[in-house]
Amino acid sequence: MAQYGKAEYWEERYTRDAEPFDWYQRWSGIKDLLAQYVFPTHQILHLGCGNSRLSEEMYDEGFINSINIDISQVVIKAMQEKYRDKQTMRFLHMDGRNMEFDDATFDAVIDKGTLDAILCGENSTAHANKMISEVYRVLSPTGVYVAITYGQPPHRYPYLDKSEYNWEITVHQVQKPTIASTAALATDDRDQPNVHYLYVCKKRGGREAPKQAE
Repeated sequence: MAQYGKAEYWEERYTRDAEPFDWYQRWSGIKDLLAQYVFPTHQILHLGCGNSRLSEEMYDEGFINSINIDISQVVIKAMQEKYRDKQTMRFLHMDGRNMEFDDATFDAVIDKGTLDAILCGENSTAHANKMISEVYRVLSPTGVYVAITYGQPPHRYPYLDKSEYNWEITVHQVQKPTIASTAALATDDRDQPNVHYLYVCKKRGGREAPKQAE
């Protein structure tokens, strides 16, 4: 299996192949669902953006305020250059497990395959929990985290449905694209081979981010 959980894998991949690539879904496949929870007035964080066209396609439809982060410095430099004319669509080199944002910075966090990538790596449970904790911290009191994944509820709820997260979870299914422009990070979704899952985790408001153990 490719080392999706390692920064070195992504640095090498984006150095070798700079063409835009979207994991799982394009904007057209998920916009009807996302538009129920994410609005053009929102400050949006794209978590593990890679060289996806998602933020560009959303920008073109009025979602102009976004920050895109990725663990790969190579891809961030390329995206900064590509989109230098879109000043409200920023790209920053950052680790989603240790984000450099203040608490309650974003109205929405969109994660298209990043949680899945972390779960393919070493110490996956600890790293996934750390990233989700960070997502919770940087979300506003009424913010929403949307995780787009191949993982079925029994395999994702243990990470998302925790007492320290004061959010309401809604799960949607969306058909996988028929064209070969997207890909899966792993192959353990054979029970539901034709769908991806959107986990919409919406904060109920008025509760601080959970404290991290030292």
